[in-house]
This record gives sequence, structure tokens and C-alpha cells, in this order.
Amino acid sequence: MPRTPVIAVLTATVAGLASVASSAGAQPFPSRPIRMIVGFPPGGATDLVARILQPKLAESFGQQVIIDNRPGANGVISLEILSRSEADGHSVAIGHIGNLIISPTIQKVPYDPYRSFEPVGMIVALQNIFIVHPSVQAKSLKELIGLAQGKPGQINYATSGVGSPGHLATVLLERMTKIEMNHVPYKGGGPALTDLVAGHVPVFTAVISTAVPMVQAGKARALAVTGARRAEALPDVPTVAEAGFKGYEATNWYGLLAPAKTPRTAILRLNKDITAALESAEVRAQLRERGIDAAPSSPEAFTKYVREEEKRWVPIIRAGNFN
Repeated sequence: MPRTPVIAVLTATVAGLASVASSAGAQPFPSRPIRMIVGFPPGGATDLVARILQPKLAESFGQQVIIDNRPGANGVISLEILSRSEADGHSVAIGHIGNLIISPTIQKVPYDPYRSFEPVGMIVALQNIFIVHPSVQAKSLKELIGLAQGKPGQINYATSGVGSPGHLATVLLERMTKIEMNHVPYKGGGPALTDLVAGHVPVFTAVISTAVPMVQAGKARALAVTGARRAEALPDVPTVAEAGFKGYEATNWYGLLAPAKTPRTAILRLNKDITAALESAEVRAQLRERGIDAAPSSPEAFTKYVREEEKRWVPIIRAGNFN
């Protein structure tokens, strides 16, 4: 009896079993908890946004979403960790103007803002805000500028770090008004706000969501927001332009990144679920309460936006005093 048919049957059987095993091993994404790396300590705006999104994402993913706070160097440390993470979609981090544009312009960073990551999409847009301790003798931004003009380099102002959005916003204001204040960088907005409320630092250029509760409680005085329009959460606070400095605008934004070479299927699933979370009434309400606007986008639109921001801000960053 010829043996060839038997060999053929065995070969086909083995191939079939291998195919089944391969299919069984290919687990759908996500197959384990998602780690969201945040480059600042708890209490700041970046951490707040991540924690607002966390429950909705965990529900839609069917997996835990773990917030991994890795503060330091204006979010640079968080992106360095992300760049070295496994490129399977289970590790993501929040990118912003600080760690994607400002820090790479003023210092050497251990990643390439574009080549080291895959964009997932924009998350939110938000303003900065100039706030002061209630003891400061300035009821308006113009009055603060007047104080600074009389005391060059003597008024301390806090930010969430060297090269942070608040730092950039203040440098821009200094250039426009020809004043000089003394920069006091912190490792995040939470610690900076704590020191402002305690009276250890008189001025804080904060991301608005960090400041809203303390302003509403009367523990900090808001002078002006840095965007093109007033914040819904603090409608009585003027913009910097309305406060007398026309042409001023400095907004902030957060987007989500994954390591380079993360599969496109994982990127699209992340984008889909994050977009759904940001479009939910519950999440939008929580964000609006803190002066934050949901701003979901495609991966491509996010990259285009970052490129446009880079062209706008790099000349200002290079001409500014970032220390």
C-alpha cells in the first residue's frame, strides 16, 4: 500500500493543529491591564485628567487601567519610560507641550518626540491661569505687572517645572510686558499649589484645573486665564488679552502616546475607546467643572497639531530665559 497519502494526511493534520494553536495564542487586545504613565505627582492637572478617564476606560477595555505616576523633569522621565516599554499597546503615556516641545528644545532628552512614539490621539485642551496668594497686593494682572516692574527679579512665581506650560506662559508674559520675575520650579502642580496656599510662594502660573478648587474656596486669587476666551469654570476671570495685553495667548493640551512600533490595531482600539470616554456626558461634565475641554482626535490629527505648535513656540522658547 502506498505511504504517500498517509504522509499527506499527517502533514495536513499537523498544519491544522498548528493553525489552531496559533489562533488560540493570538489574544485580543487588550489582554491584560493598561498602564497609563503620568509624568507628574498626584494632585496636578495631568494626573486629574488620567483619573477622570480611568473608570470609563477600564469599563470599555474590560481590563484595569493603572495610573503610574513617574514625576520629574517636566514629564521627560515618563516619556523615557514609555520609549523603553513593550510596544504592544499595554503601556501609554500623556504627552504635552512640555515634554514634546519645550524640553526637547532647551535640553537633550532620551527620546525623539516623533520617532520614539506612536500617536494615539489628542485628549484635552486647557488653559493656564495666573493666581496669587490672597496676601499679595495685586487685585488684577496689571497690578501684578506693576509690582514686578517696581521689583525686578524679586517676585517669585511657581510653575510645575522648568519648561512646563506655565513656565512658557510666564516667559511670554515677561517678554510682552518687559518685566522679570524669579522662577521657582516644582515637580508638579500639586506641590506648587500647596506652597502657594501656604504662602510660601506668592504667584503660581498653574494649569487651570489645578487652581479652580482653591480659587473657588477663596484660598487663591485668580488674575487672568491665558487662552483666547474665558474659562467656563471661572467665568468672572478675564483673559490676559482682556486684562490689557492684547495678542497674548498660551494654551495647553494633552495627548496620548504609545511606544514606537505598537501595532496599528492596538492604536486604533485605544483611540476608539478614549474618544468614546471623552464624548461621554459624565466625563465631559467632570472636565468642564475644572475648566478643561475634551478634544479627542485621530492619531494623524494629533501629530499635525503638535507639528504646528512646534513651529509656533520653538522661536519663542529659544529666545526666552528658561531656567
